[in-house]
Amino acid sequence: MNKLVLFDLDGTLLDRDESVKQFITVQYERFNDSFSHISKIDYVIKFTELDCHGHVWKDKVYQDLVAEFKITSITWQALLNDYETQFQFHCVPFFGLVEMLEILKQQGYRLGIITNGRGEFQARAISGLGIKQYFDAILISEIEQVRKPAAEIFERAITRLGGLAQDSVFVGDNPEADMMGAKNAKLRTIWKHSLLWEEAAGADATIDELLEIPAVLEKFNSALFNQSKHVNP
Repeated sequence: MNKLVLFDLDGTLLDRDESVKQFITVQYERFNDSFSHISKIDYVIKFTELDCHGHVWKDKVYQDLVAEFKITSITWQALLNDYETQFQFHCVPFFGLVEMLEILKQQGYRLGIITNGRGEFQARAISGLGIKQYFDAILISEIEQVRKPAAEIFERAITRLGGLAQDSVFVGDNPEADMMGAKNAKLRTIWKHSLLWEEAAGADATIDELLEIPAVLEKFNSALFNQSKHVNP
């Protein structure tokens, strides 16, 4: 029976694209005196382009942003600090997040998060979503000194949750870091459909919304139960 459910953060629990859009709009307004020669739409578009869906860390993004718009009245370091401390107040969950977590906890699952990224920043994002209390283990790559898709970080999470790989499921949106990484660690996988990738080859199931997860887990458990009966009649 599947007893552990592990989740990716960005693009799976956190609607990162919408969160960034809301944050960067407010940042523009907060520092409007420094951006008077830039339109809000241009600032938002350029940041989004440089950010590349989170694949470029923000020190580089803000350095390029300041150079692109010839911003002189505020430093890139100040803008980066604003991002690091204020983004948490603009974290947008995907639909059904808390309801889904409540259902899984009521059904007795132990839950964990495995996310790549900076330790303090990702911890703040989890707090910003208001979901930390649902998780029995949270592993962040900077703190662990190992990143997805390395099997080791998945194995560590399972060990901390006191489970086994064959009893564990990983939910994520990235076909390589999440699906391939979890598969290499012998977990079952649920791919949360993302417009950034056409498919996730080898995923055991695909969902569009988080509230589909309990039903998928029930199907997994039924299949395992029937397999067990067949092996041990």
